[in-house]
Amino acid sequence: MPREIHLRNLAFRWSNWLMYSPALLLASAVLLGYFAVHYTSRHLTINTDTAELIAPESEFQQNRRKFEKAFGQDVHTLLVVIDSTSPELTKAAAHRLGRELRADTEHFSTVYRPDENAFFHRNGLLYIDTDKLQDFSVTLAQAQPFIGRISQDPSLNGFFSIFEDALNAENPTGEVPIDLMSLIDKVSLSLHKTLNGETDLLSWQKLIAENNISEAQSDKAFIFVTPKFDFSRILPAEPAINAIRSAVAKIQDPNLPTVKIWITGEVGLEHDEMAGMSEGTFTASIFSLVLVCGILLIAYRSWLLMLATLLTLTLGMIFCGLFAAVAVKELNLISVAFAVSNIGLGVEYAIHFCLRYRDNLDLHGKDKLRAIHSAVLDTSPSLILCAGTTSIGLYAFVPTDYQGISELGLLAGSSLFICLFITLTVLPVLLKILPTPAIHPLQRGEHPGASKISLWLAAFTLHYAKPITWATALLTAAALYLVFQVKTDFNPINLRDPHTESVIAFKELLKARDTSPMTLTVLASSADEAKSMQEKLGNLKTVDKTVSLFDFVPEDQENKLGIIDDMMMTLGPQSQSFPQLKMGTDPKPSILRMIAAIDANLPKKTDPAEIRSLRAFKQELQDVLVELNARFQPDRGVFIEKIQTSLLGTLPTVMNQLLTGFQAEEIQPASIPPEVKERWLSKEGLYRIQIFPKEDLNDLHHLRNFITDVQAIAPDATDLPVMYWESMKAVLAAFQQAIIIALTAIALLLLFIRRSIVDTLLVMTPLVLAGLFTMASTVFTGTPINFANIIALPLLMGLGVDNGIHMVEKLHHSLSENQNIYQSSTARGMFYGALTTISSFIGLAFSPHQGIASMGLVITIGIFWIMTSTFILLPAISKLTLKPKVAQHQVETA
Repeated sequence: MPREIHLRNLAFRWSNWLMYSPALLLASAVLLGYFAVHYTSRHLTINTDTAELIAPESEFQQNRRKFEKAFGQDVHTLLVVIDSTSPELTKAAAHRLGRELRADTEHFSTVYRPDENAFFHRNGLLYIDTDKLQDFSVTLAQAQPFIGRISQDPSLNGFFSIFEDALNAENPTGEVPIDLMSLIDKVSLSLHKTLNGETDLLSWQKLIAENNISEAQSDKAFIFVTPKFDFSRILPAEPAINAIRSAVAKIQDPNLPTVKIWITGEVGLEHDEMAGMSEGTFTASIFSLVLVCGILLIAYRSWLLMLATLLTLTLGMIFCGLFAAVAVKELNLISVAFAVSNIGLGVEYAIHFCLRYRDNLDLHGKDKLRAIHSAVLDTSPSLILCAGTTSIGLYAFVPTDYQGISELGLLAGSSLFICLFITLTVLPVLLKILPTPAIHPLQRGEHPGASKISLWLAAFTLHYAKPITWATALLTAAALYLVFQVKTDFNPINLRDPHTESVIAFKELLKARDTSPMTLTVLASSADEAKSMQEKLGNLKTVDKTVSLFDFVPEDQENKLGIIDDMMMTLGPQSQSFPQLKMGTDPKPSILRMIAAIDANLPKKTDPAEIRSLRAFKQELQDVLVELNARFQPDRGVFIEKIQTSLLGTLPTVMNQLLTGFQAEEIQPASIPPEVKERWLSKEGLYRIQIFPKEDLNDLHHLRNFITDVQAIAPDATDLPVMYWESMKAVLAAFQQAIIIALTAIALLLLFIRRSIVDTLLVMTPLVLAGLFTMASTVFTGTPINFANIIALPLLMGLGVDNGIHMVEKLHHSLSENQNIYQSSTARGMFYGALTTISSFIGLAFSPHQGIASMGLVITIGIFWIMTSTFILLPAISKLTLKPKVAQHQVETA
């Protein structure tokens, strides 16, 4: 009691000082706010890099930094993924795009294409398995007649004449490189697309090398680009990304199929995330602001009080931003949520104050000064206690290894006192300056907010205290069961907007083992150590394959070079060069002969599939003739060229690339190009071993087994799987530690202040129950706990403690069933404060950013359970445990 009297005396002196010169004080606050905005805008930045958020000094983070230091070529880069309907078109587009990007020195410092090195063009066949290379040699021998004939007449006439002879021959396999009917189906489809205005390009690389050298048939190509950042912009990589998109538009050929090009990689993911967060957060903020204004109007029934609250909240946010600029200088993906938490908790203080002020006006007959003094005296002690206990819960996260939540705890905990100070300083001054709000005639003589619902709720919770308590016990048991089924998802990719270009491309790469970024990396200090380790790792049952510098020296080179020599002899004169396509020829005679050959052979066919293929081919050829007869020059020539390009356009390129591969020479370690070697052997002499998993690492069980097996041989293994796994463990450990510290510290402080174990347990009840029910609710909603929404726990802890303190104090004086605790300004302050907090987060639930959306959803669910626990469960439990107190000063219903 002496402590409360001391606080009331301080509050009395404080309110007197505020009223001495309100205009000067308000002007000073506005001026300081202006300088705070100026300083914050220049010194506070946002970093979306999640790598350093968790345990920055831990061993797994040190291993990552060691790897990035040794092989930093692909750190802070954009990955451009080129994809099309054929590998030939992909390579051509990648070549043109790479040339365009290298020429743009304003936006890019380096541009690297792994597949454009002349070394691999010349020696690519040596990297194919011996058995597959032998199979390809056989296929090439079978295709030799076709290659020979088409090289003599590289046009539609030559092409269709080969089909005609192959169809009429007894053994057609000697005339074409693959099954005749399979080729006819592909040609028919290409003709159909061209005739219908589409663009198509038949892939001769796939046709000739089908099922033999699949490693060389990828439809994707990659370009690693190091952009020049413009850090004066909110999105520093935006100029470089726009330059890439301009280059992409420039290289698209309207006469060829569209090439799909995606921008992803570390920088691309961060750029899209920042852009999405900015857009989504802005939309959510506008939505939340409208809701908050509406709730405040309902609560106050006064535009003036709403305006005073918003001005107070704005000034509080400005000074909280200043504190962040001084304390941390850089917000991360998690700590940025402190701004939203300030809206919820900061506006709650203002609501309590304004509602008490509104009640005091009714009580004291519109004596504004006395109403303000009374509001300061009545609300200050409980608000200070709430801020103190809530801040302890938030500060408990500061010593954890989760830097994101550690900074959030520091900023949100300190911001409570900033918002409280602004509320108890600026808000009374604003109320003194603003006109006295009008009181609705219906409100005179009764408490604002009284309603049949509140009367029913007051009677229900106290009259049925025992049934409600037993129901709570049953719900708690069910929630405890469900908590063990809560799922976790600590893959940062799943937090991002799945519809952004960078995420789509990243997930597309995950589908194939050879392109998946989910691989492990091990560093070895010597060649012997690297070879020994690679052999051990390759024998693990969870490992698909390993790659190191030594794999760039192919095995069995002597036999492979012999097979390549045999292929050269098989092709004969055609092994020197392949001619370009002939232009300006008239294919009509060869098409007519082709149709005649089909008509002659159809009666001989018995296989329904062959009959369908030939009839479809004939129909397409007849449609081509119709188009030729209907067109005049030069449009007729353009149409012929388009058909010839779609059917034969890739053939010269494929053949000349193959002929280049016939120049292969024996590869020694010293002959590996420097630009390749530096990506596998660092300047410090560290050898890099890349390890590919056998199973899908989206499965947590597979992820754990893969990492455990590899680390048993190489404890320092690093890369994305380790980062995800270790981050998940660190986050869960940090939250377990922080929650235990927070709950213990809050309980001890409450016990010290209230000197009552029962009161302490009752205050903690909404906090514990709401947390338990919220976790159980995530099971029903299918919302896994992730890096973003896990911050709901400390934020809900603050609101839960606040409400528990307010409600327990009120219940001490209002445990009779004929007393309506829900009509008090305290209860209304909690209710409207919770609504405004929900309003500040519910907009986030509709954000395209999955992490922000899940955070908004979990916090909204959590606040619902806090209000249920505070307004229904706590009064019922209190009825069975508390005895009403007689007030030591005048009994107030507020």
